[in-house]
Amino acid sequence: MRSSGPTRPCPQVCPQCDIASITGLRTGDAGARNYLAVLNHPMLPTVLMNTVIWVVAVVVLTIVISLAIAQFASKQFVGRRVFRTTLIIPWAASLVITSQLFVLIYDFNYGQLNPFLEFLHLIPGPIDWLGDDRFTMASMVFVGVFVSIPFTVFVFLAGLSAIPDDVNEAALVDGASPWQRYTQITLPLLRPALLIASVLNTIYVFNSFPIIYTLNDRNPGYYHDTTITFMYKLAFKSQEKDVGMSAATGVLNVILILVVVVIYLKIVDPRNDESLI
Repeated sequence: MRSSGPTRPCPQVCPQCDIASITGLRTGDAGARNYLAVLNHPMLPTVLMNTVIWVVAVVVLTIVISLAIAQFASKQFVGRRVFRTTLIIPWAASLVITSQLFVLIYDFNYGQLNPFLEFLHLIPGPIDWLGDDRFTMASMVFVGVFVSIPFTVFVFLAGLSAIPDDVNEAALVDGASPWQRYTQITLPLLRPALLIASVLNTIYVFNSFPIIYTLNDRNPGYYHDTTITFMYKLAFKSQEKDVGMSAATGVLNVILILVVVVIYLKIVDPRNDESLI
């Protein structure tokens, strides 16, 4: 007589028994099929281009603006402590909250940005900052720079505080101009801080999911997505809802980050670079 208790499913996948898992029907090893599907996806070139534009624009603007702010914040002036404390607020706040705040600011009908720019006569009429393809990426880049500046400024402040005062004083005695002192003394001595800020910002910005997803959630398709949001949408938002393709995209994202780290280690070898010790 056959037992009426629960039976353990067959560990092998065969035509006679299909086994369901938490993500759907198990059909065996996919091999390279998911990777080929991702590489052949019609929107992959657009997503990759968006990723390059997003990372390069945010990192470069963040470095340039943070250098200027750090140089100013390193000076002695009334209210310097308040200024430095205010700088850290965008970094301390949740990225989702900050992104949602900018969604309200950018809103076509009720946002405060359009009335403010119209009052200054900078735009002739309201602009759909998050719905118009001409402005969507720029709007996201602005938010990315806004939340990246605080961390970068404090990295540069630490680098500036490590520069000996007597070096600048000697250059001043020798008749060097402010620009010469900045380009020939300050920037070279800031090289470790610049490298650290560049690499960490590249990793943070590349993996920045909340900003892009929150600001771009209203737009259909993948026209303004990066590889991170592309991976999420493949699994949960697309018509296919292909978890396998999403997982393959995640592996490719890890490989891209590893490439960035390898390039960094090739450029800067901590064992031979005395400025990093």
